[in-house]
Amino acid sequence: MRILIVEDEQRIANDIAEAVSGGGYVPEIVGDGEDAWFQGGTEAYAAIILDLGLPRLDGLTILKRWRKEGVTTPVLVLTARGAWDERVDGIDAGADEYLPKPFRMEELMARLRAVLRRASGRAEPAVTVGAVNLDPRTRQVTVNGVPVSLTPLEFRLLNVLFHHRGRVVSQAELSDNLYSHDSERDSNAIEALIGRLRRKLKADVIETRRGFGYIVVDGGA
Repeated sequence: MRILIVEDEQRIANDIAEAVSGGGYVPEIVGDGEDAWFQGGTEAYAAIILDLGLPRLDGLTILKRWRKEGVTTPVLVLTARGAWDERVDGIDAGADEYLPKPFRMEELMARLRAVLRRASGRAEPAVTVGAVNLDPRTRQVTVNGVPVSLTPLEFRLLNVLFHHRGRVVSQAELSDNLYSHDSERDSNAIEALIGRLRRKLKADVIETRRGFGYIVVDGGA
């Protein structure tokens, strides 16, 4: 799943991107308010981490514009410590979560996972479909309680499908969630990844809908 990081301090942005990548997501960084508003409104992201203090266009204005334009992507707002009025304004403007600076990356990732859980309509961190259990906190996948070793890309693909379980996800959408905006994409890569996942899981949880994409059905149907 792709996460947009809107932060103009390059060091902080890079640290967040490293944590997001380590958590099994695909980070993309934007440091300019105008560019962030455009990219967040035209690209598909699982969530957005948004700093309020940005050049050219401030984060609160961006958030208000997104919500007015119908952008429903979950947004985690970063605010200055003690700026309670900014947090109130951010929540009223449509923020889903906030985190005061400075912060620990562990807390940032915990709040990001919580935002993603709420967006998918579930409360528990781990997701179980049939015999397969996926825990995004530990990045561990088990089948009937037995750990399965997945590559980072395989884990991200399974995480996307589990996040959208019950809905058909097209190859194009999977590709958007697995690779950064400027990455080269092989049209056969998704099909190959699905094949490897099925062999490793040895569980019939991923269904192919010819001409549409792939779906994970609750209960492993």
